[in-house]
Amino acid sequence: MAEVLLQGLHQGAWAVLLCGPVLVASVAATVFAVRRRALGRKGRAAEVPDQLFWDLFLGSCVALPALIIPAMLSPWSGLVMAGAGVAAGFAAHHATPRYLAWHAGRREHRQQHSAHQAATARHDELLLRWRRYELDPANTIDYPALTDVRLPETSALIKAMRTADQLRTAAHAAYPDAVGSLAATLVAAERAAGIPSRQPADQAG
Repeated sequence: MAEVLLQGLHQGAWAVLLCGPVLVASVAATVFAVRRRALGRKGRAAEVPDQLFWDLFLGSCVALPALIIPAMLSPWSGLVMAGAGVAAGFAAHHATPRYLAWHAGRREHRQQHSAHQAATARHDELLLRWRRYELDPANTIDYPALTDVRLPETSALIKAMRTADQLRTAAHAAYPDAVGSLAATLVAAERAAGIPSRQPADQAG
């Protein structure tokens, strides 16, 4: 009798070691998939039951055999596996919102970094374009309005330039919009000064 009991314990232990990771992973993945759809679904409401069915079906195809096999070998191993499955589901349910928030934060950070780099390149182009009017004596003589801050368009350009410089130094999220405003005010100041409109290729970027 003792030998049979020891053999059952030995088999149950091996079943837990082999099937436990499979059960925990399948339950956690299923709960994560269902929770993620519930928190961030963007499709039509009619699609949700079908998606939920397939998530649960695929998860159960893996989880149920991983639970039943140890339970058939030893009752105590079945209880251990059931507890591990419940714990994995509970942990995944509570961890999913935090993971999704972390992932969304990283994605937003990458997008902001990319937008900041593009805005920096555009900002440098606009500053170079402005310095041609400020530092080139010929342009200063031909278009004095672009250095006359008494004019509304030139005053707005200088303010937009100062704002873009400040936000660039601070790496602010509003920096790309500030560069866009700088580009618009520079075009308006050039138009007010009588400078011929630039070709679309010159304004791209």
